Amino acid sequence: DLMASATWFLVFYCPGNLVCQMFSFLPARVVIAGMKEVTRTRKILAGIEHVDSLHKNAWMVMIAIGWARGAGGGLLSNFEQLVRGVWKPESNELLKMSYPVKVALIGAVLFTLQHTGYLPIEKHNLAFLYSIFLVVTKINMMLICTTASPFAPLEEILRYVLFGLLPVSKEVKNDVSVSDNCKSTDSKYLSENNTESLCSNDDAKGDDVDITRKTRSKKLD
Repeated sequence: DLMASATWFLVFYCPGNLVCQMFSFLPARVVIAGMKEVTRTRKILAGIEHVDSLHKNAWMVMIAIGWARGAGGGLLSNFEQLVRGVWKPESNELLKMSYPVKVALIGAVLFTLQHTGYLPIEKHNLAFLYSIFLVVTKINMMLICTTASPFAPLEEILRYVLFGLLPVSKEVKNDVSVSDNCKSTDSKYLSENNTESLCSNDDAKGDDVDITRKTRSKKLD
């Protein structure tokens, strides 16, 4: 891709590091982030339309391809970890999704429903509303310097309604952290005691060996 190559060259080889300095300026970063979110919408739509031209009414394939086109970097990170030999289940995007992966999945589902006629709204209207939501949310996250997902309150409600899981309070979290600290302290104390007992046993064995050697030397004399 010519654009990707040009961007890579300007970022790493621009004289005076002008490109990085320019985009470290917050208004420029906000503009680029907005353009990126609009591009995400276009990629999701292109993936769904491409699948529909090959496989009519293939819902799951349309959602999967649209999702991959909208959040390809996040989904490919799992494969990239396997290639590098570094497997981190706690950072698996399929188990613990980041905001771009979540919003791309929601967009793929919405555009698939619209494309198959189950969502009564025009495509350009849905694309406009979805793009506005992405841009506003992303700019808001950048301005307040947070990475928290805006879907977190809705996820808490759905978790309670569907699975009956109450949200964990701060007091319980503090109790858990204190108990973990106590367990780690106890384990350290036990390991130190075990080490001291092993050292004392080794010293006692060494003393016994010295006494035995002395008695044998006396008998020989």
